[in-house]
Amino acid sequence: MRYRRFGRTELSMPVFSCGGMRYQQSWKDVDWPEITPESQNNLEATLARSLELGINHIETARYYGSSERQLGKALAAYPRSEIILQTKVPPSADPAEFLETFDRSMSLLQTDYVDLLSIHGVNNAELLDWTLCQGGCLDLAERLQAEGRARHIGFSTHAPLPVILEAIASDRFSYINLHWYYIFQTNQAALEAAQEHDMGVFIISPSDKGGHLYSPPQKLVDLCQPLHPMVFNDLFCLSQPQIHTLSIGAARPSDFDRHLETLPLLDQAETILAPILRRLEQAMADALGHDWLDTWRDGLPAPETTPGEINIPTIVWLHNLVQAFDMVEYAKARYNLLGNGGHWFPGQRAGRFDRGTLATVLNQSPHRDRILNILQEMDSLLGGTAVARLSQSD
Repeated sequence: MRYRRFGRTELSMPVFSCGGMRYQQSWKDVDWPEITPESQNNLEATLARSLELGINHIETARYYGSSERQLGKALAAYPRSEIILQTKVPPSADPAEFLETFDRSMSLLQTDYVDLLSIHGVNNAELLDWTLCQGGCLDLAERLQAEGRARHIGFSTHAPLPVILEAIASDRFSYINLHWYYIFQTNQAALEAAQEHDMGVFIISPSDKGGHLYSPPQKLVDLCQPLHPMVFNDLFCLSQPQIHTLSIGAARPSDFDRHLETLPLLDQAETILAPILRRLEQAMADALGHDWLDTWRDGLPAPETTPGEINIPTIVWLHNLVQAFDMVEYAKARYNLLGNGGHWFPGQRAGRFDRGTLATVLNQSPHRDRILNILQEMDSLLGGTAVARLSQSD
């Protein structure tokens, strides 16, 4: 395993982390009698494999169903000092609720402290205010830190970039859980700001949210040769000096195996990545055109200022991935979260819309008519049954 200094926490962080949102039995917070021996044995085997590999950062969250409960039992078999344990608690308008939720996490994890406590899902301006306001959740988290119950405080986010930058600029967080990977580099400025503030950077779900890379389309497989797309994406992320660790959401012990192929490549990342990046960029240019790639985001309204709250930037981004890399299944999954993802994935699908009304809010776009056509095409191609977030599943 390779390790990196996790910003001002000074923790020696493995470049891969064991994320705890896929090996648990249920997305419901079930009691022990409902947890099967098979499920618990799988979680314990996954944890054992992680630690055997030197992946000692174990990350979970209060609302990952039975994850904390099952993990707490499994962790009891290991010296606590050898584990970097992280959990995540969502902000609340009532800080007492935040504290109650944290206490519940500690009880389930069977620990007196966590090394890393994240304010979970600081996804919009209101949630950031609940976090940063006087007497708010961060004040309470800092009190827990002073008591030794939470050693370092950070936040996780799916927010628009301005909200993320505001949170970083507060200089009250030691690390961030962030989305950034090859197909989604919108948060580049957040990486740079985090580095300026000496924050640890943990990348959320690079293999799943980063493109369903456990089952990539053949075109992407071909373009990433000689690497598997998952290994390419790992290497691409870890080639960025601002990034310290990538989450592996392992569902079973073998889920670590492919990622391990990245480790011997790290010192030659630039040389190995260069030809693959050229092929990927050429595929995008061939499919979409250079002018489009340079300007497609210009003048696109945010969902909250769009009639019907249609999330135009996300839908056009998915269109680009479909056209360039044949990422239809990934695009379907993401598209059908719209309207069902709350503040985690805001906005609505295109569906039926009034073309004239929508044209008005696209007046600042150099591609207005093309985008209107894309919205119709993508709804026809991708529209289907609404998809629930994992935390809404059984």
